[in-house]
Amino acid sequence: MTASALTTIPPRTVTRRPGVSPRRAGWIRRAPLMPALIFLIIVTQLPFIATLVISFLRWNALDPGNRGWAGFANYKEVFTDSRLRESVITTIVLTVSVVLISLALGLGIALLLDRKFFGRGLVRTLMIAPFLIVPVAAALLFKHGIYNPVYGLFNGTLTGIWHTFGSQNPPQPDILTIHPKIAVEAELIWQWTPFMMLILLAGLQSRDGEVMEAAHVDGAGNWQMFRYITLPHMRRYLELSALLGTIFIIANFDSVFTITSGGLGTANLPYTIYETFYASHDYGLASAQGVVVVVGSLIIATFALRVVSSLFEEEVGR
Repeated sequence: MTASALTTIPPRTVTRRPGVSPRRAGWIRRAPLMPALIFLIIVTQLPFIATLVISFLRWNALDPGNRGWAGFANYKEVFTDSRLRESVITTIVLTVSVVLISLALGLGIALLLDRKFFGRGLVRTLMIAPFLIVPVAAALLFKHGIYNPVYGLFNGTLTGIWHTFGSQNPPQPDILTIHPKIAVEAELIWQWTPFMMLILLAGLQSRDGEVMEAAHVDGAGNWQMFRYITLPHMRRYLELSALLGTIFIIANFDSVFTITSGGLGTANLPYTIYETFYASHDYGLASAQGVVVVVGSLIIATFALRVVSSLFEEEVGR
């Protein structure tokens, strides 16, 4: 076909249904999504708006006569009250320690499970099991099955070791009394390490096999390959794991409530909100605390979504 013949071909036009405008056609395509969107707004956005309004009110059920507009007084108390500051610090320490240790353990387990060995599929399934357990059930397991000073696994193991060395009076420490924060952190680490391991294992399996093989042929050792190839490749997966873990752990309530009931300095911000609402019946202050937690979680979630988007862009670009 000659160039002149090509120029005579009329451009292809997009046919539309007669009498339907482009704007109406767009609404027709979106119509099936409207029920889900309306349900999502009713379930999530309306309660948040109500919470936001209540956060500006002076509303305590124990003092019904003193109700009215409080402005930013509740938010000022959130950031100035010493008890709330302690709960914020506890939340930060709990979240950072659990996320970092879970990341390190998850990366180590992911590196082991990335190798080929007999029964790898079964081992992977067993490693995921702690993450699939209901959080309250996991907390009860640690509180009674491991930490109990009388019949718990921890003291039972100590007793067995003590008797092995000939001692008849083994120590029986009460872990929940001596180290309450470590007890809560250990339970959360046990439950969230499989979550980190799943994401990091997916990152390891997305490595370019040709690059790894070329590095091995060039004489690179295991540590050099991990440091200069694997670790830079895993940076975004590590960031994603840390951000998602932070979003979930910062709002953790089950473990603190079940294991220590917020005592002995383990009350984090979600548990403090629970106490403010159900014990003090200060609905305005509890709503302000909840709004602060939601805003903080949204900020972290924004960074997480950016990391996810960059990962998708990298996968599409390959």
